Parts: sequence; C-alpha cells; structure tokens
Amino acid sequence: MIDLRSDTVTQPSKEMLEAMFQAKVGDDVFGEDPTVNALESYAAGYFGKEAALFCSSGTQTNQIAINVHVQPGGEVICHEESHIYKYEGGGIAKNSGASVRLLHGDRGRIKATEISKYLNPKHDVHFPLTALVSLEDTANRGGGAIYDFNEIKTIKKLCQTEGLPLHLDGARLMNALVVNKINPIEYANEFDSISLCLSKGLGAPIGSVLLGTKDFITKARRVRKVFGGGMRQAGIIAAGGLYAMKKNVARLDVDHFHAKQLEECLNNCTWVQSVLPVQTNIVVMQLMDADKRDFYIESLANNGIKTMAFGIGMIRMVTHLDVSEDQISMVCETLKSFH
Repeated sequence: MIDLRSDTVTQPSKEMLEAMFQAKVGDDVFGEDPTVNALESYAAGYFGKEAALFCSSGTQTNQIAINVHVQPGGEVICHEESHIYKYEGGGIAKNSGASVRLLHGDRGRIKATEISKYLNPKHDVHFPLTALVSLEDTANRGGGAIYDFNEIKTIKKLCQTEGLPLHLDGARLMNALVVNKINPIEYANEFDSISLCLSKGLGAPIGSVLLGTKDFITKARRVRKVFGGGMRQAGIIAAGGLYAMKKNVARLDVDHFHAKQLEECLNNCTWVQSVLPVQTNIVVMQLMDADKRDFYIESLANNGIKTMAFGIGMIRMVTHLDVSEDQISMVCETLKSFH
C-alpha cells in the first residue's frame, strides 16, 4: 500500500533504529536520561530558546503550553480549524478550564487585525480574560499553508502591547522553514512557546518537544507530570527524534516536490473541482461530486493507495519520506484513470 493518509505513518529507517538501539538512557523524571537531555539541548539551541521539554505527542506539548499560559476561566484566541481546538479532544476546556475565541481567518491562518477585534475588555467582568493567542504553522486544515512571517511579527507586536503570550503549534514547522528559508532562531524569537512534532515529516516514531524560557519549561515539566506524561528511560525514543532533527530536515523539499506533482495531476482530473494551492506536503482536493468522496477513497484503496476524508467532498493526501518518486507516478496514473 502507498499510504498517503498522513506523515505520521512513517517507519523509522535502519539508521534511526540503530541510533535508538544504541541510546544511553536514564530516568528522565529525575532529569537523568542523557539522550533526552541531548535532544532537549539540541532543539533549544536550534531555535535559540533557553530550554525544551520532550513529550510523547504534539497534543501533549500544546496542551501543556496552554495550561502554563492560561488560568481557568481565561480565553484562547485561535483559528476555528486549528488543531488545538479541533483535534485535541476538547483539551483546552478539560485540561485548563479555558474558553476559546475562534476566528475565521484564511486557510488556517489569522491576522493581527482580526485578533484585535476580539480582545476582551479587561475590566468588564462579563467577559473572560483574553489570555493567549495561538497560531499553527503550517496549517493542517489549510492544506499545509504557511504563515507570512511579516504577519507573525505584526501579531507578536499586538500581543506584546496587550501583554499576551503567543504560542505556536509548529507540528509541521520544519516544513514551513524549509520553504520560507527563515532562520529558525529569528523565527522562534517571535513566540513565547513552540510545540514541534518529531513524528510527522521528520520521520521519528514518536515524540514532540516544547520550547520556551527556562522558567516556562520548569512549569511545563510540572504540568507534564500532572498530565501523566513523565517518562523514565525515554532516551530510546528521544534518540529517534534527535536523529530526525539532525538528518531529516533538508530532505523535506522532496516531500514538497512530490506534493506539487500530485497537485498538478489533480488539477487535470475532471472529477476534481479544485485543489488547495500546495505549499508544503499536504494536498487537499474538493470533488466535483461531494457525495462520491467515500467512493473515491475506497477506489483508491482498491488500487493500493490510502487517503483520508477531510470534510464534505474533500480528500487529503500527505507526502512523506516513505513515499518514493515511482510511487507518486503510480498514484498519478491511478488518479488519471478515474472519471
């Protein structure tokens, strides 16, 4: 099967497995796992942050960050399609007792002008206190759309003026940085906290890191423990993440090239109405006949191609390191055969 459902389905390479097998380990809750410490140090240095925290998933790093930033009863501003709201099990409400202000935005992205309209008055007791702004780059529901860095800077200035922290769900941040070629330290400087997934395009089997100041990460470490996320000899999995950060960033261009090939093919398919403009590794198509979504997903599966439903009449395909050039050609030939 050619699995295009997500970039989370990747298998660790022989070299990554060897790095994991050879990892030196200790008790991470005691702060004594040398491989976890090495990963956290490397990730923090890569983005110019003071500290980092290794966690099991991007959902966990996002939810920990929100819990540190927001007091119960506070409000989080984010896009209505953002992962922290849509795909994290209601965690903002359940874990942090916070409400959410959802903005419409564009392809998963929001602007400072929109955010400023929905900052709640601080001295009016009828409203929850606006406590956090969260962005997602790349935006999953926006088809892997990338933020304009100048807009991020404008949002940061607004947050500074209003005394608000700015969080980034950077599940696929590396994909964005490979495309826009912005220095990671310069980029990360605009955010108070960053969640970075190692288990998507970077190809690690598990794990995410949370980045921030030393004080923020100290608080985050406590929340991780409370959430049941304290791990012991976690160096075995941290080694995969460290290998991914060091070896699998530059090659993301290959995934983006494959996604552009799929986009071009789909734009020439009569049964496809439109394709969200591809910027990274996510391809989202809107079908001419929305009712045939499951039919096409099943037909693709019968031809050895796994895809994912992504809304009414929408199908998503995601390229990754386990999809070859030849496989992309095979997928395109199959897509062209449909009517």
